[in-house]
Amino acid sequence: MPANNRYAELEKKIHVDFNDLSLIDKAFVHKSYMNEHRELKSEHNERLEFLGDAVLELVVTDYLYKKYPEEEEGVLTNWRSALVKGKHLAEISSELDLGLYLYLSRGEERSGGRKKNYILANTLEALIGAMYLDQGYQNAHKFIDAFILKRLDEILKKGLHIDAKSRFQEIAQEEIGLTPEYRLVKEEGPDHDKSFIMGAYIGEEFIAEGKGSSKQKAEQEAASAALKAKQWENYQLKTEEE
Repeated sequence: MPANNRYAELEKKIHVDFNDLSLIDKAFVHKSYMNEHRELKSEHNERLEFLGDAVLELVVTDYLYKKYPEEEEGVLTNWRSALVKGKHLAEISSELDLGLYLYLSRGEERSGGRKKNYILANTLEALIGAMYLDQGYQNAHKFIDAFILKRLDEILKKGLHIDAKSRFQEIAQEEIGLTPEYRLVKEEGPDHDKSFIMGAYIGEEFIAEGKGSSKQKAEQEAASAALKAKQWENYQLKTEEE
């Protein structure tokens, strides 16, 4: 799995020329691939993902703090969460066609791993980590500006910064008088690479389900799906109407 010029088109798209192609190569190595190719002296992308997640959060936090000096901490926290949440990162990853470059196991390939939101989101974070190591903080910042921070206005306009679980709970309590619950539907994958499917319920009524790399992420996906299922995406709470 040598690093080569397979990333030339991607580099052009993101306006970055990597000095060390082995770093960008590593950003696309899913853990499942290394479990299937133990003979390779390489590393999967989870450490880069860990680093990229921290760089992304710092850049977004720094930007929001300086750009919106009048906003309170709670507001900025919600905006940051919307910018760095998995679904948003997966959309950007898809637009950049990052799934095309992934090294996956045969099983992950067959199960549609190149299009799985949590894998795409993690890959984008790994790419940011690789960019930080190869290009430095300022160039990683430029990439995050160009592809992530620029979407804040759209996020606010569409109300995508509102936490799905909180909103689903508020509407359910106002409309039905019940608090939603989340129950584990199924766990998938080996211990080192599990995914969870959580169901959203109101009382004993199953509303929708969501999938994620943790139960918390799966609950958020389930809440988002439940808002769609109940046609509550544009619901106005009484407090919002006053």
